[in-house]
Amino acid sequence: MISTLTSPTSKDYRERYLLVGIGVLLLFYAVGFWGLGFSAHEPWFIALVPFNLLLTNTILFLFHREWNRSFFVFALIAWTAGFLFEWIGVHTGLLFGEYSYGAALGFKIDEIPLLIGLNWLMLVYSSGHLVQRWVSHWLVRALLGALIMVSLDVLIEPVAVRFDFWSWHQNEIPFSNFIGWFLVALLLQVHFHRAVFVKDNPIAPWVFLVQVLFFLGLYLVI
Repeated sequence: MISTLTSPTSKDYRERYLLVGIGVLLLFYAVGFWGLGFSAHEPWFIALVPFNLLLTNTILFLFHREWNRSFFVFALIAWTAGFLFEWIGVHTGLLFGEYSYGAALGFKIDEIPLLIGLNWLMLVYSSGHLVQRWVSHWLVRALLGALIMVSLDVLIEPVAVRFDFWSWHQNEIPFSNFIGWFLVALLLQVHFHRAVFVKDNPIAPWVFLVQVLFFLGLYLVI
């Protein structure tokens, strides 16, 4: 049985280094924003996208509080479900519409970037932490979390197409994409809010916020 990994020392660590973690996030995303939006070396910064995603998740989960069985089950399901739903979307056109992945997100398995599941995990986890500050009922939290994830996707889509994250058939983003995003996000949000582990990660809302700022900024300048 997996034991819960918490201690006063780990709590002190989180509090002491929170500002450092936030600062690193803001720095890396600011550099990425400049590199993709204004520099003459765009390909270099596109090549760093997988590294940035891994760095973001490393910082995010360094501040996670309770590493118990329920958390590991949630993380595994969120990662796996995100990957499988993307596989279904790419290979059948169902859920999101007809699209394909480019090279920017790194190594692929059967045309799907391995890191896309990690991206789903990060967004569900960080947005789930954010909405739990606003409402108390788990179902309202799940619905609100799914809605703000879809709102973020509205910003992500044109940026993703511009920098070869993925591309859409006939270069049109179908409305079915946002419906599919909402349904998948809602399913994973329900799991997150019903899972039995401590949801007290102080940097998680900052991770979601920096995603919003990054994609909003690029959305406005591209």
